[in-house]
Amino acid sequence: MRRTEAHQGVRMIKFLDILGRYEASEFSQLEAAELLGVGERTFRRWCQRYEEDGESGLLDRRLGKVSGKRVPATREAEVEALYRSRYSGFTAKHFHEHLVRDHRFSWGYTWTKTFLQSKGLLEKAKRRGAHRRKRPRRPLPGMMLHQDGSRHEWLEGRLALDLIVTMDDATSAIYSAFLVEEEGTASTFRALEEVFGLHGLPLSLYTDRGSHYFSTPEAGGKVDRTCLTQVGRALAHLGVEHIAAYSPQARGRSERVFHTLQDRLTKELALAEITTVEAANVFLRDVYIPAHNARFAVKPEQDGNTFVAIAGIDLGEILCVQEERKVGNDNCVSFNRLKLQIPASPLRAHFVKARVKVRQYHDGTHAIFHGPRCLGRYDRKGQAVDISIAA
Repeated sequence: MRRTEAHQGVRMIKFLDILGRYEASEFSQLEAAELLGVGERTFRRWCQRYEEDGESGLLDRRLGKVSGKRVPATREAEVEALYRSRYSGFTAKHFHEHLVRDHRFSWGYTWTKTFLQSKGLLEKAKRRGAHRRKRPRRPLPGMMLHQDGSRHEWLEGRLALDLIVTMDDATSAIYSAFLVEEEGTASTFRALEEVFGLHGLPLSLYTDRGSHYFSTPEAGGKVDRTCLTQVGRALAHLGVEHIAAYSPQARGRSERVFHTLQDRLTKELALAEITTVEAANVFLRDVYIPAHNARFAVKPEQDGNTFVAIAGIDLGEILCVQEERKVGNDNCVSFNRLKLQIPASPLRAHFVKARVKVRQYHDGTHAIFHGPRCLGRYDRKGQAVDISIAA
């Protein structure tokens, strides 16, 4: 399934959920439109199309069609050649005026500027320094989640561990917290599956620019939105906006929570005489987080929440590492120093040289998929534990 089609499916689920709550008078028309990220007029049009044609009326009719506003490749080449040979050094605005006046160019200035910048012919203007102000909380739970990790000696007599915390911006309520040896993609997927499975999909997730969250070509620079990490791919599939923090101050809300946790949680764990990661995580889930939220969580500005339920979707099959591999001559797939043997299948005699996808779940287990069909499942060591062929 293409990413645009998957995103459209998630958008439809969100619309149907919010439409039902709008019809139940939980939201006004304007609030429903804002939660969907569209204008009020667009929301009314979607409602009308859904009433007339059902779910098929919500399908994006532009899919598969070339935009009529797209600049033809021949004109792109012409614009680049003109700038290099005749208008070198012109500002984008000045150059665009000449294109329109002298070369019958009918496309906009913004496209011209962006195109020149993409070709390295024009430098991007430096952003002006912003006057920093305390960022107000989101008014409703589910509008923005924070996720971060803190390395600390959480357990007495143990080396430093990472505490992975996922919390709500509107209330500072912690939805998930657990200790792991090292923060990474697996811990992120574990936390997201816990939160999304219990509460539903949020509108956005706010994180730092760690390598498991974003690809950052230059240290300390901007993230590359065109090169998604495994986490970025999964969030895009689910339609959750991924927001990158560009300074420690921007993560002030989660940093203050970690300051509190480093002071209080370590003492509570020592008081309970907990010395293992497994026992600590049970204590966090059953004892500490409920008490912490009762003490520190604040009331949201507005009643209700914006989480969207996603019944019927197996989050575990989305929130996992997915990498393509070619099957070897022995019907095995090599993945992270493991040899995953594909068992005999009624689908075909063998899968030699076929392109398959290996999925690695946050608990370390694996599965091999050929299209939508699961060919086999494996434990951490690559041993087959279950074989299921999904139609």
